[in-house]
Amino acid sequence: MTSSEVIGFVLGTQEATPLEFWIAVDVKKVLRLDDVVEVQTQRPDGAGIVRFYGVVDYVRTQYEGAQFDTDTFLVAKEGILPINISYTAHVQVTRIEPEEYLPPQPGDPVHLAVDKQLASALYFDSMDTPIPAGIMNNGNAAYFNYSFINGEKGAHVNISGVSGVATKTSYALFLLYSIFNSPVLGSYKANTKALIFNVKGEDLFFLDKLNQIYGNSGKEKDKNKYEVLKLPVQAFKSASFRAAPKRDSRTVDSDLEQRSEGISVYLWSIRELCRDRLFRFLFTGEDLDRGNLSYLVTTVEERLARLAEENDQSDRQHRRKMQAHLEVEAFGEEGKTKIETFRDLINFLENKLLNDEDSRWLGRNVPATAEAMIRRLYGISSEVSHLIRGDLSPDEVAKYQLNPIASDAQLTVTDIHKLTARAQKFVVGVLLQKLFFQKEKQGREPVVFIVLDELNKYAPRDGRSPIKDLLVDIAERGRSLGIILIGAQQTASEVERRVVGQAAIRVVGRLDSAEAERPEYNFLTGSCRKRALFLKSGTMFVHQPEVPAPILVNFPFPAYATRKEEVFLSQAEIASIEADFDRF
Repeated sequence: MTSSEVIGFVLGTQEATPLEFWIAVDVKKVLRLDDVVEVQTQRPDGAGIVRFYGVVDYVRTQYEGAQFDTDTFLVAKEGILPINISYTAHVQVTRIEPEEYLPPQPGDPVHLAVDKQLASALYFDSMDTPIPAGIMNNGNAAYFNYSFINGEKGAHVNISGVSGVATKTSYALFLLYSIFNSPVLGSYKANTKALIFNVKGEDLFFLDKLNQIYGNSGKEKDKNKYEVLKLPVQAFKSASFRAAPKRDSRTVDSDLEQRSEGISVYLWSIRELCRDRLFRFLFTGEDLDRGNLSYLVTTVEERLARLAEENDQSDRQHRRKMQAHLEVEAFGEEGKTKIETFRDLINFLENKLLNDEDSRWLGRNVPATAEAMIRRLYGISSEVSHLIRGDLSPDEVAKYQLNPIASDAQLTVTDIHKLTARAQKFVVGVLLQKLFFQKEKQGREPVVFIVLDELNKYAPRDGRSPIKDLLVDIAERGRSLGIILIGAQQTASEVERRVVGQAAIRVVGRLDSAEAERPEYNFLTGSCRKRALFLKSGTMFVHQPEVPAPILVNFPFPAYATRKEEVFLSQAEIASIEADFDRF
């Protein structure tokens, strides 16, 4: 259907305003929810034409002239009553050109907006840096303005939806893929980075492999979608994969099962934990909400930082590389002078806080508070001791350091799914803290994207914790530092308001009925809220500042493998595997 073909007329029996109006649709035409329309109306004074663009958010049909419900049978079965079918649609206006808020006139012809009209209706034509956001129901590409993602005009993306159905992580990956493969990055393309926290299984450790659906016969429907979006069909070209080391092992091997090649381990040294003031992330929000524990943690953290700085100074004086351990005065029954393990650190603090009751470390806290802190450290010891090591050489510490900005890879996938809940919070908190401090010194460029699922666990609506404070800081100040949070959660209502509220781009997949009614989704129209209850996987509502109405989009099946079974193997690789199998 071309833009010149009339699909209906502005309805005269319902009021038309500059913000919304009804259409009487030709019964032989098709007008659906999410279709975009254009209306041209003559100014009453004849001084020009005003163009209205809008999105259909409600459609209905009914019998005109029927008086009772049972009249439906007389019309449908017996054809007795003379009845006409009324096919009408409600339009939410998205744009008026020129911006004169006059109502359209009853009887004005209505056209489907296509090509340039569609771009005008949804402000795609005025976006200085458009990136593909998905495919609309009419088969056209929808776009985000990258300036509202990278911090120039706005920042951050928030994705909500039911787990397993809303495809939150899949859409976050598609968005990164869209950014990295579009021309908007320009000269910053090589230096723009992304840090993805892998929280479910090992599916994200094959993003650098082509999906076999495209590598073999191909999936023509989705290939066509990539063509519409002007995106290549390929895997992520530049990716690195980091995993935690195995627990209860003196070796430093990754704790992954499905992939071994190209995997690096991450961990931190005892010295680094103390020097960079990362001690607080060993405690959860529930811990710090009780008594004066947070005050004692801050005091101890500061003393450990001073101790680490003294050790650094000693290493510089002796012209040696910074060591992983801490050298201290003798402590414990064995009279140790080195803190090389996490258990050594606990024993050292126990000696300072409880045995000697050193006022420089204890401050004005009572021993009971110190006992509470030591108990919590013992409780988390087995969960993080393999992540915090002091028995490694300086070269090993440098090798296992995780720094996405300094990495040669564009995409860094960091696995935390095998860690306990407290260890996961520690890793997330430490990485975000170090990244935040690094960007404060370095400046806005290059931009770093952080993909974090289960946001409600790290920045809950209630309570307080160091990670929550850090995420709020990133949400509020990350725009100026070039730190962009792509956060996802099942329920936005359970996430700190300042984190969700700062997201310029909001994405919603399927929701449950109770969640859909929460005020966090006020940007959705009533019709969108109802439809969000049964959205299919891969279909999302997207909302951005420049477009007044939510847009329904779907995104193509990933060109990259998202699990081991999807990896495309070339004939040479298959032959090599078969040869290895024959040897056995």
